[in-house]
Amino acid sequence: MTKHTETVTNGVNVAALLGAREALKDAPEAAGFKWRATSEWVKGTHNRATVDGFFGLGAEQKHRQTYKFESDHPEIFASEDKGATPVEFVLVGLAGCLTAGIAAVAQNRNIQLHSVKATLEAGMNIQGILGIDPDVRNGFDGIKVHYDIDADASAEDIAALVAQSQKRSAVFDVITNPTDVTVTSSKS
Repeated sequence: MTKHTETVTNGVNVAALLGAREALKDAPEAAGFKWRATSEWVKGTHNRATVDGFFGLGAEQKHRQTYKFESDHPEIFASEDKGATPVEFVLVGLAGCLTAGIAAVAQNRNIQLHSVKATLEAGMNIQGILGIDPDVRNGFDGIKVHYDIDADASAEDIAALVAQSQKRSAVFDVITNPTDVTVTSSKS
């Protein structure tokens, strides 16, 4: 592994992360988090989602601001294209989680990053979601993630950063392992 003597400035507070890790070893009940999002239908296939608060460290928490996300389908699906498709949000979430992990691992390993770019691609046969062929899966048939990373490190060290990020990524885990999902409804 490449080691550098100058200060690495990737913008990740590794001391705080490692401190939280140690604190949660002694208080495992505080490690239980509940993430939330609310989505409201606007018109057609256009939806507006918000993310505001979550439960963590044994209490309700708030983000610094409410985050808003527009989702829709493209015009070729007879929609108005007012936002990214929901499946594109899945790719955005995966890219964000893996890239944040790369930055944190690089900071911890004293590797200076100069640029990190992820390109993600996922195939999908829409005959499934359109009800044309019940044997065609509705979701992705696979996801490809490629990183271009400029860092003060060897190719082997960069590959190790990516591998460690993948190993610890919550979104990678959600996508690659079955997750129980319960859907309910009520009349307003």
